[in-house]
Amino acid sequence: MPVTYLIETASQTAGPFLHIGMAPSAAGIKTTKDLVGNVLVSAKTKGERIRVEGHVVDGAGTPVKDAQIEIWQANAAGKYNHPADAQKKPIDPAFKGFGRAVTDYKTGLYFFETIKPGAVMGRNGRVMAPHLNVAVFARGINIHLNTRMYFSDEAEANAKDPVLGLIEQVPRRATLVAQRAKGGKAKGAVYRFDIVLQGDNETVFFDI
Repeated sequence: MPVTYLIETASQTAGPFLHIGMAPSAAGIKTTKDLVGNVLVSAKTKGERIRVEGHVVDGAGTPVKDAQIEIWQANAAGKYNHPADAQKKPIDPAFKGFGRAVTDYKTGLYFFETIKPGAVMGRNGRVMAPHLNVAVFARGINIHLNTRMYFSDEAEANAKDPVLGLIEQVPRRATLVAQRAKGGKAKGAVYRFDIVLQGDNETVFFDI
């Protein structure tokens, strides 16, 4: 019986063509509607309206202009719209909690229009500070990078957060904290969250 040898398939990264399938309008492809967008709220969504914006930066400090960012978050009451969330908190039918943004081809800026999430009960009954779960896709990244975004005006909650507490080097924790600024033309507060892929000030990423 002949021996069959399996040949290793070519390696691929998450970019640079992810816009075409995941956010076609950003790639100049005319569609009636993107499957998932960067505006997570409507007039009926409960909670404090916020805008999250920033750049994805490479090791040389240059904005990555073809990256994709996804967020998954709890609603204003601190409940995820998912069957696995067993917390006895209300679901907001006007808020799905999942969004996708791509960096602008010219400026490298990404943004989300969403609401500030409530605190969520974590493992062992420990409360997690309000946060966004963040996934980053870009060329040169084999799958994607996982991180979190916390809020600078939640210092007391952040100090007790079990995940932030796992980061031994205190200065590194700051890479996960978005800074709040006045909104300007945006509805509600603006939180600035730059994601640094490597080098000085590299964002803390999690092995999930």
